[in-house]
Amino acid sequence: MKATLYHVQVNVGDPAVSLPFYRALLGQLEYRPVYDEGGVAGFSDGRTDLWLIGTAPPHGGAGFHRKRMGLNHLAFRVGRREDVDRFREEFLHPRGIPTLYGTPREFPEYAADYYAVFFEDPDRVKLEVAHVPGGA
Repeated sequence: MKATLYHVQVNVGDPAVSLPFYRALLGQLEYRPVYDEGGVAGFSDGRTDLWLIGTAPPHGGAGFHRKRMGLNHLAFRVGRREDVDRFREEFLHPRGIPTLYGTPREFPEYAADYYAVFFEDPDRVKLEVAHVPGGA
């Protein structure tokens, strides 16, 4: 049986900070909003949905860290290498969001001509915008 990824849910710390960040990010990446009410927002690219939900106070705990069990990062694939650079210039720079690992740069250890920029959301969830030849 073949399956595709339908949706991902990310519980965010402070919806008043995280939801505006994700509205801007996902708008830049041409995801459309499918739901946005209170502390919950959903977005879709027509294949996979991303849901962002405010974390209930009893579950806030020590906060997110990508080295713990669970989610490590979310990667968004773009069609051209130039799109990665344009994303950095149009989204990251105007918001003062620093990049990680000296990116954007190539990652030949992942795949030939793999080119990506890594950064963090307001809760320090690692995000990636990547061009991987041969795909969307």
